[in-house]
Amino acid sequence: LSAKYQHTGRKDHPKLLQDHRSDRVEKKRVTVKMEKDQNNEEILNLQRFADNKVRYIAEKVERPDRKLYFFAKRSADIVCALLAMILLLTPMLAIALIIRADSPGSPIFHQVRLGRDQKPFVLYKFRSMRMDAERDGAQWAANDDPRVTRIGRFLRKTRIDELPQLVNILKGDMSIVGPRPERPEFYDVFDTYITGFRQRMFVKPGLTGLAQINGGYSLLPEEKIVYDLDYIKNLSLRTDAGLILRTVLVVLHGDENRSQLGDIRCCKTAGEVKEAS
Repeated sequence: LSAKYQHTGRKDHPKLLQDHRSDRVEKKRVTVKMEKDQNNEEILNLQRFADNKVRYIAEKVERPDRKLYFFAKRSADIVCALLAMILLLTPMLAIALIIRADSPGSPIFHQVRLGRDQKPFVLYKFRSMRMDAERDGAQWAANDDPRVTRIGRFLRKTRIDELPQLVNILKGDMSIVGPRPERPEFYDVFDTYITGFRQRMFVKPGLTGLAQINGGYSLLPEEKIVYDLDYIKNLSLRTDAGLILRTVLVVLHGDENRSQLGDIRCCKTAGEVKEAS
């Protein structure tokens, strides 16, 4: 059973299709169960999320071994991150002050994520949620997440909350383009129903990526891995440059107009994920 790209009615992320012999049958998206937190607000329980999922097997891909590409990409990352830091330093300081005025707590949020070859690192973001957002444990962010602050909604919508990760890029933890980094506990859960999900750590995680610009927060893990494998199988500086340009367009147009920009994928061979039998 192979999974391929197909737009859903929302037209903002790929839908997986089941191919059974000669018949193509649309696979229904699994409904994610929600539960109430202490403030009677709906949150997404990560373990229940995994328990209610169909099991998948991601296509096996080769670990990239392209030294010249990675050297050129690292050089470009350093130059671009330095220029961005110089140009955006004053606006970033202003954003930090606005966050501090909007809600109590540090304007910078830091969290452990897994990078290339499963190496843990501390990721930095502008805080877009309440300080007690995870008092009930790790939770998968949902659309219209009630934990998001007023200024946080704008930051997440425009992706401005990711700007502090320019520091992660300069440190070598991340690249400008690559699969978005996930938390160790999320990988542990995703492993229970997506075999091969950790292949996305064959490359450095990115500030933006193929999955990020095609669906972002709305994509489920089994959808993200399709885009991530697509990117890993088709690494090139030209692809990276195209994804950076596309990211700028998404920021300018906003998530609600993402469908007007159309879907984008790498042009050679797409990643695949199969439903486990």
